Amino acid sequence: MESLNNMLFLTLNAQTDSPAWVTGLALLLGEHAIWLVPGTLVLGWMRGKPPLRRLMLEASIAGLAGLLLNQLIGLTWSHPRPFVLGLGHTLISHVPDSSFPSDHLTLWWSVAFSFLLNEGTRRLGMLAGLIGIPMAWARIYLGVHFPLDMLGALCVSSSAAWLTHNKAGALITTALDMLMTIHRRLLGPLIRKGWLEP
Repeated sequence: MESLNNMLFLTLNAQTDSPAWVTGLALLLGEHAIWLVPGTLVLGWMRGKPPLRRLMLEASIAGLAGLLLNQLIGLTWSHPRPFVLGLGHTLISHVPDSSFPSDHLTLWWSVAFSFLLNEGTRRLGMLAGLIGIPMAWARIYLGVHFPLDMLGALCVSSSAAWLTHNKAGALITTALDMLMTIHRRLLGPLIRKGWLEP
């Protein structure tokens, strides 16, 4: 399995003669696109009504749960990153922590799966899930992850989203009530002007 993982990595990783536009695309997908996650969640909260805010909160909790699961996995079984092993080409700097599973894709796919599990955000979840595939390629291309790290992220994120959706209803309700109160107190002037939903 390890030899297959290494072989697939070397196939997908950047080469010395890789076109500049491919590297640019990989940087966009693998480094910057992740900011769409907090941007979408914050925008959905600020502009949405309470039902949508609940979905944004659920997706946020799913993302955090996925990242927590990753930390537990890393403590149990640490796998070196490609550049630690001297494999391939590394195009971005990264701390030499455990590569498995990918935190990047775990966060992205946890939110995507959470959206998929809710009817109001299902199409957005499907789109986000599909975008995650080239993002996974980009992280491998840039030299900071193996293909199996992405498979691990897929498993962790789907589990985190399912558990949050099916087992954390009471937590979400309590957190939503608290956050709605804070939202109305802090942003009251903007709400009264009609710029934000109450």
